[in-house]
Amino acid sequence: MAIELTEKFLPHVDEQFATESKKELLTNQDFDWDGAHAVKIYKVTTAAMNDYGRSGPGEGNWSRYGAVESLSATTERMALKKDRSFTFAIDKLDGDETAQQVAAASALARQNREVTIPEVDTYTYGVMCEKADTKPEAIALTPENIYSEILNGSKSLDDAQVPETDRVLVVTPTTYALMKKCKDIAMETDIGNDLRLKGVIAMLDGMSVQKIPANRLPAKFGFMIAHLCATVAPVKLEDYTVHENPPGISGSLVEGRIVYDAFVLENKAKAIYYQEITAE
Repeated sequence: MAIELTEKFLPHVDEQFATESKKELLTNQDFDWDGAHAVKIYKVTTAAMNDYGRSGPGEGNWSRYGAVESLSATTERMALKKDRSFTFAIDKLDGDETAQQVAAASALARQNREVTIPEVDTYTYGVMCEKADTKPEAIALTPENIYSEILNGSKSLDDAQVPETDRVLVVTPTTYALMKKCKDIAMETDIGNDLRLKGVIAMLDGMSVQKIPANRLPAKFGFMIAHLCATVAPVKLEDYTVHENPPGISGSLVEGRIVYDAFVLENKAKAIYYQEITAE
């Protein structure tokens, strides 16, 4: 005689794993897009140094200070390109008959956590890698060469006179595993909780080390060293609305819109070093 076993339904949702945004340490909000679609900033040149003519002006000069140069001032325009949205509906009975597990508020939070934030992060990291001033040829990273390659990146920022503070080393989990296997790397892992909340897992040679999921980074990403001064990542608009019983729907209509972009300043691009890896 067959026996039908009891099945029990628990009012819980099997949520997907999702990583919160970690780009705060890598980008800045130095410019204000309020009331404007685009922002222009100036790039002003400098003058060369001369030998002062103590006994009189040099040949062809009327001033003992040297030839008078004219400074140029060009503009750099940053117009927001990403205007993104989503919408979905939740029927009133679907919410009632799933023990309220299909609810508008939790669904909206899930949408932001699993879709919106990953999209914005992926776009921002992509812009940074594309616009990085220094991009050496792709190589295969190994436990034996990983530290020397990171030092090359750090040296590149040093030579460009990028501030030594607030530098961030971004790695994938695969690259981080190589770093852990390298006998020459001694990372400081005693990190304060405030930095851990921003995604910092260690310190290396004064740089904060961030481990970012590979699916939010370009396909051949090895590592990147960046200073936050280089990248402006504005979010001009974040608008999320839950409409209860709108015309034509018995239940909730959820709508969301986000306007964002990422810009690497031309004079600050040297503050980003991006190392690609060869295809596996």
